[in-house]
Amino acid sequence: MTSPPQSTPRDDLTTVELTWIEKRIEHRIRFGHPVHETIIDKRRRVVGFAPGSIFAFVRWAANDFGTVVSRIDIVRAVLAAEPYQTLPYIRPGGEILLKIAGWDKVERVLQLIDAIEAIGLDPAEAAPDYWRQTHNRLVAGGTPRIYSVEQHRAFLLRKRGTP
Repeated sequence: MTSPPQSTPRDDLTTVELTWIEKRIEHRIRFGHPVHETIIDKRRRVVGFAPGSIFAFVRWAANDFGTVVSRIDIVRAVLAAEPYQTLPYIRPGGEILLKIAGWDKVERVLQLIDAIEAIGLDPAEAAPDYWRQTHNRLVAGGTPRIYSVEQHRAFLLRKRGTP
């Protein structure tokens, strides 16, 4: 069981600014376990993730003519001394495992996340290499593999054997 998010941020957290304006902007976390949350107002809040944790950040925006932005980023929060890539709304940044734009591809990633949850696994605990492979296949126009319980077991065994 995870503890509820705290209201006092720590310096080592990766923070994500979330916004929701009906029919205009939706910046949300699809999966991940924030350890900090600050509510700014009814439309905005900031969540923080501990180093090493993985989360999915979905950004969608529309104007009077339809959708103008549809993207998903799966990111690993980093330690202060680690190198990182910068991303909008994420401070200071993180290790980008997957970065996809365009509704068709974003929808495919969301379906893959749903499939992981359907087999009883937490997508935040899935192998980082799975998200990299998914990114590469989608960018190349290929079909990503479905994450399996066997693949997850192998990842956990590798992780346990790594110092």
